Amino acid sequence: MTVERASRLFDKVYGCLLGGLIGDAMGSPAENKTYREIEAKFGRITDFSGAGTDDSALKHILCDAIIRNNGYPTADAWAEEWINQEELFLKRNIFWTPVMNSFWKLRGEGVAPWNAGDGNMSSSSSAMCISPVGIVNAGNPRQAALEAFDVASLIHHNFCRDAAAVMAAAVAAAFDPAATVESILESAVAFLPSGSAATMREFCASTVGLARETQDYGSFREKYYAERLLPGIATPDARETVPVALALFHLANGDPEQTVIAGANFGRDADTIASMAGAIAGAYRGASVLPAGWVEKATAGNPRDQAQLARKLVDLVLERNEAMRRLVASIRVLEDEGNPEYCRPSAGHRMNPIRSSPPRVMAENDKKENSQGEKKQAGEKK
Repeated sequence: MTVERASRLFDKVYGCLLGGLIGDAMGSPAENKTYREIEAKFGRITDFSGAGTDDSALKHILCDAIIRNNGYPTADAWAEEWINQEELFLKRNIFWTPVMNSFWKLRGEGVAPWNAGDGNMSSSSSAMCISPVGIVNAGNPRQAALEAFDVASLIHHNFCRDAAAVMAAAVAAAFDPAATVESILESAVAFLPSGSAATMREFCASTVGLARETQDYGSFREKYYAERLLPGIATPDARETVPVALALFHLANGDPEQTVIAGANFGRDADTIASMAGAIAGAYRGASVLPAGWVEKATAGNPRDQAQLARKLVDLVLERNEAMRRLVASIRVLEDEGNPEYCRPSAGHRMNPIRSSPPRVMAENDKKENSQGEKKQAGEKK
């Protein structure tokens, strides 16, 4: 099953991949710098070079796992792909501590993928690369959140899995043809459990709330630095990066170019923030609205053909939707079947609840009901 490259679905998938890749590359020079240090060194970052960092590398491995697993992302499929591509982990020295911890648990100790994230330090390593899970669940943020929580267990065990669920849900929601910036932000957290995921829900609500309060990028950034940075945290984790990515998407009104630039100039974990925010905005508006120079630079000489990858993911989206269509059709057949025992009532007739008694008891009850009915009719004749 294939789709023409110019389709709106392709444009959104391609936009999500490119938005994440460009954000990763543009934010890379600003990583671990404050926004004042960025201003002093670069002025305002509006361009990029390179093919991204570990964010994009992990995302591509996840894409390969999803493709190999016929469109269904799982922690086990992702773990298998890590081992298939172990040279990236062993020789390139690009992955952050919790990722390498999980890799060695898998390769050196045979730990089950679901348990590999236990005890790992908090980070954004799951959320920063999870957008492909949102892509293959296009338009279904609830399922995207569930699958992201599973996948993220390979690296994390705590609120970081909830953060991955937020990002995947936001990307999936962005594929709705009727999506708005506000509907995407709402869907991002709508399927987080109110109790178990309270930490991530609270951080998202607080940070996005600050963006709505300030309604200005400069004011938001200044106030966030002054009031919201977590004390005693050596490096920013998903409690900062994911809510900030959502907030910047809001402040840019979903425009991919402005969203990515805002993320790159925010500082701190700038590549991850810009990559995540860019993926959401790219899925929302599509690759067709990205600056042509950006697209050319991101695709020229890139070791991964982003257009080809987008086409493969589009095929998987369509295949998953076809499988769902067949499932819905089969349920409707069950509903419509003319089984005498459970047949659908005529119009205006109230349907009796489906009986749960064994067949023998049901038959005996039917005989009693028929006998009572015959006696009643005989009495009426008298």
